[in-house]
Amino acid sequence: MDVIPIPRTDPFSRCHPAVNALYFALVLGFTMFFTHPVSLALSLCAALAYAGVLKGRAGLVRSLGYTLPILLLAAVLNPAFNHQGATILAYLPSGNPLTLESILYGLAAAGMLAAVLVWFSCCTLVMTADKFVYLFGRVVPALSLVLSMTLRFIPRFVHQLRTVSQAQRCVGRDVSAGTLLQRLRRAVTVLSIVVTWSLEDAMETADSMKGRGYGLPGRTAFSLYRLDSRDKALLLWLVFCGLYVAAGWAAGGLSWRYYPTVQGALAGAFPVSFQLVYLALCLTPMGLALGEARTWRSLRGGTEP
Repeated sequence: MDVIPIPRTDPFSRCHPAVNALYFALVLGFTMFFTHPVSLALSLCAALAYAGVLKGRAGLVRSLGYTLPILLLAAVLNPAFNHQGATILAYLPSGNPLTLESILYGLAAAGMLAAVLVWFSCCTLVMTADKFVYLFGRVVPALSLVLSMTLRFIPRFVHQLRTVSQAQRCVGRDVSAGTLLQRLRRAVTVLSIVVTWSLEDAMETADSMKGRGYGLPGRTAFSLYRLDSRDKALLLWLVFCGLYVAAGWAAGGLSWRYYPTVQGALAGAFPVSFQLVYLALCLTPMGLALGEARTWRSLRGGTEP
């Protein structure tokens, strides 16, 4: 079975699935609903930092490779089509005004989209198929099976596509050589082979799960996950942060508007405290990684951590 490997150096990915699921539900939910520029900047920076922990430097560069174009594209497109705002900077050749508010809103929307994409990429690395089945297998077995198969399908499909392409290249049917019509025919052949394989694999998986009694009442499942004291402490920490930030959002401490003028909660003890707790929530995996690294350094040095 081809799955995306989980880095062994990341302690958060080794936590209980409930901790992982609650964390990503909080950060993704807050990122999609918050429009405050400080909150969006904190979420994006934390997402990129955690992507660097999970994927390494090369993976972080790839994340930046599709994040920066999104930022630039949204920053350019929104002012071109959205002309709301009271602060007019210039007039476009079409005669429509270019406003400061439309530029800022485009940057905020781009930051939100980029942060959500990076968080989802981290979620797919941490929330593996077995974790989804463990969390939702007894409650909604059909949904958990679909989610686990979906998460597992994409990397397997890409791997099989590369395998078939290499096999076709060995027999003189390289999709990157020949005329345009030949390359198109060879690409269609490769795609047809991979699609046929995926359909057969799906049928075999369904028959296997049915033969194992998946979804039947009273069926038990083996699991290695245990909710220890560290996981309970992390759950309490995530619940506290989530409730505190949600209360701050409900009280208006994280409110922000872009039209017709830019206005929102920025200064003050309560808005700052909400942002600090939100930053601590987003940096929870990095805090665990730094704590574990410090412990290992202390043990290697022969001193107590």
